[in-house]
Amino acid sequence: MGRFLSTFFCLSTLFLGAAIAADWNILHQRTKNGLKISLRNYCESWRMNVELHNIQGFEVVPEECVSYIGKYVTSTQYKVDSERAIEECRLYLGTSCDLKKDGKDAWLFDIDDTLLSTVPYYKKHNFGGEKLNLTSLEEWMSQGKAPALEHSLKFFDELKSMGVQIILVSSRREHLRSATVDNLVDVGYHGWTSLILRGPDDELDSVQSYKANVRKQLISDGYRIWGVVGDQYSSFEELPSAQRTFKLPNPLYYVS
Repeated sequence: MGRFLSTFFCLSTLFLGAAIAADWNILHQRTKNGLKISLRNYCESWRMNVELHNIQGFEVVPEECVSYIGKYVTSTQYKVDSERAIEECRLYLGTSCDLKKDGKDAWLFDIDDTLLSTVPYYKKHNFGGEKLNLTSLEEWMSQGKAPALEHSLKFFDELKSMGVQIILVSSRREHLRSATVDNLVDVGYHGWTSLILRGPDDELDSVQSYKANVRKQLISDGYRIWGVVGDQYSSFEELPSAQRTFKLPNPLYYVS
């Protein structure tokens, strides 16, 4: 009898554990209000909360959402989301910027997934489902094959035609300068005022501190930074800030 009870208890525990594990399957989840969560709902919510900066510091896209994120960044919706952000830049520029046209009106751009797309690289690396291999990514960057984000290119040219000084501030490292310049020019970007890349002295700083220090120096040099466009919050955080900041969508990776 004791052996029977012991066996029964073990089996009950096993089945209970399996049931609990099954309950954690996203397809079996419900919100606190009782709404059933589909995998698509879950992954779209994850992506949205990345953009809202509620989800921070992630190293990889959740395995169950890799396919969804891959479809998003290669979709019309991604292009429409990005273009809408750039349209808001235009609206702000046309209604709220009192440009002095004295050579000190400035606009800052990040490069990766702001001017140039890294989606082709991440397509070959599980759309963010793998931990970043910086050596591999820099090797790809050194080939200078990243395509332009067309909506950003158009806005870049519009700023240039208005006499705004365009300053590129990237967390790319200095040894990629030649490849970066060649890549930018090859896809249509030219006429920027300066290209600032991360040097050896910046290696110990976080990306957000490095970019904040760049803004501080630019303001000290007399520039009025009307706007910043980037795909990561680290392009905007810490003081001093620009008059306005504009975030492009990017659920593939997180840079702090």
